[in-house]
Amino acid sequence: MTVVIKLGGGETIDPDGLIIDIAHLTANGTPVVVVHGGSTTIDQTIEALGRSPTYIETPEGIMGRFTDEATMQAVTMALARVNTNLVTRMQEAGINALGLHGVDGGLLKGPRTDTVRVIEDGRKMLKRGDHSGRIQSVNTELLDLLIDGGYIPVITLPMLGVDGESLTAVNADADRVAGAIAAALEAPLVILTDVPGVMHDTGDASSLIDQIRTSQSLREAHKITHGFMTRKVMAATESLEQGAQRVVIADANVNSPVVEALDGSGTIISPSAVGRMPEGEEVHLP
Repeated sequence: MTVVIKLGGGETIDPDGLIIDIAHLTANGTPVVVVHGGSTTIDQTIEALGRSPTYIETPEGIMGRFTDEATMQAVTMALARVNTNLVTRMQEAGINALGLHGVDGGLLKGPRTDTVRVIEDGRKMLKRGDHSGRIQSVNTELLDLLIDGGYIPVITLPMLGVDGESLTAVNADADRVAGAIAAALEAPLVILTDVPGVMHDTGDASSLIDQIRTSQSLREAHKITHGFMTRKVMAATESLEQGAQRVVIADANVNSPVVEALDGSGTIISPSAVGRMPEGEEVHLP
């Protein structure tokens, strides 16, 4: 069974452990799909172009980057650079990685979002001119073709946004991208970030929630998280609702982040938390 891995784009995340684990998994017959973001590189690129990143808050309390036309250009530039660097490092490690953007082969497709609801000065408002999208389809035939050919897809944005009768390159949340791909492949999803997982107290690793199996515990996780973790729990929930086998949110900076996550470290969110029973086979590590 294929494993989908999301690598965070924060500046404190080191991909070395991920690369070693991918080499180990693929050498032992476990196919892998990698999805990555690049939040730090995107902000640096925006600033290098003489602008400042614009962040918005939704009425639900979720923070995110507003992607106007100029920001969309910076996103495309930054993620292409991150993708090339990651694929190069994987090739150097003997991994047959192949970089893909969501527009390639119609890999990721869905409606463009032009208008978003935001909170500004305590008031709910509509902000127009956003270049983002909501994934409705994943080209699994393309992924299967690459995997069967011995390639490791390394996927990033932009995706194809449907804008009326036109298609345009748009941004999306990379955690939700990974979640959509895991759901489409009915695969487990490992979200690697710079903390041990979902915690009651973000400053206390001993407060880690190791298992989320019920709807009640999932609701509690949504309540206690904030910032970037809110988006990851939301992406995990959507992925499980749509067919992912299970989701693990775990630390990218341990020695064997993927192997440890598949073996029980981090926060494991089960399909039962969204009212589903798991389907398919569990991943057994070699």
